[in-house]
Amino acid sequence: MGVSYSTAKWVAPASFVIDFAAQQYGMLSKPNMKDIHDRNLSFFSPQPYFIGGFFFPQQLFQLAWLYRLYKLDPKKAGERGELDQMVDFVPYYSLGNLCIATWMVFWNSERLDISNIFVVINSIVQLFYVVAKLPPMNTNSTSSILTNIVSKTFAGIGVLDLLHNGSAAFAKGQPATMMVKALTGLGFGLASAASDWIFGGCLVYDLVALAVGQSALDSGWSKTLGAYAVGSAAIVAARNLARPPYNGPNSGYSKTATDEMEDRV
Repeated sequence: MGVSYSTAKWVAPASFVIDFAAQQYGMLSKPNMKDIHDRNLSFFSPQPYFIGGFFFPQQLFQLAWLYRLYKLDPKKAGERGELDQMVDFVPYYSLGNLCIATWMVFWNSERLDISNIFVVINSIVQLFYVVAKLPPMNTNSTSSILTNIVSKTFAGIGVLDLLHNGSAAFAKGQPATMMVKALTGLGFGLASAASDWIFGGCLVYDLVALAVGQSALDSGWSKTLGAYAVGSAAIVAARNLARPPYNGPNSGYSKTATDEMEDRV
């Protein structure tokens, strides 16, 4: 799934612009994305403003990441290693942006069954990258920090998108069953136990968004989701305080010769 440096430097920003344009369409058209949300409430419907509150700062990190992707020069030995990691993420990042843009079109057309296909693709792709491809964060590298933030926040909000669109498309107006409640607690608990601060924080945010969104629909389920959020936060904190996930003696990150050279500069 690799791309060249020159291709990465135009594909990534192009996908960002397409996604950004689709988001503007989703907010400004009639019906808009919130109108569709309000017509299709279900047991995994979040408070919609939490999604906007997430994407605004996340897009700022994307812009910083894109600027660094454009700025770094593969011909410079000290920058090539950083650029390699960023370019490795570009296909997943770009596919994710295009999936979200396409999702918006079908969501606003109220074809939630079709929009769900693109949500599933995006969520699987982002989670795969974070779990199987992303190296441990090097806190001495701006590029590594930004790549970790952008990829993990994409994957983290992808979890919420998956739950939201799936329930709205196939369980509209239905309450959460005991099985749904049990699997939600189990799934978020296991994911929290395997998460760093960034992805784990996104999981907690997802649960808070769901708890607030459900407060007007099912107060009991809302309180359960709130309890899950507290439990998830406690698990993430305990896991990461016990074993810091980033570069250090117990992080699994090994410095390269390039990193050591940059530390000396």
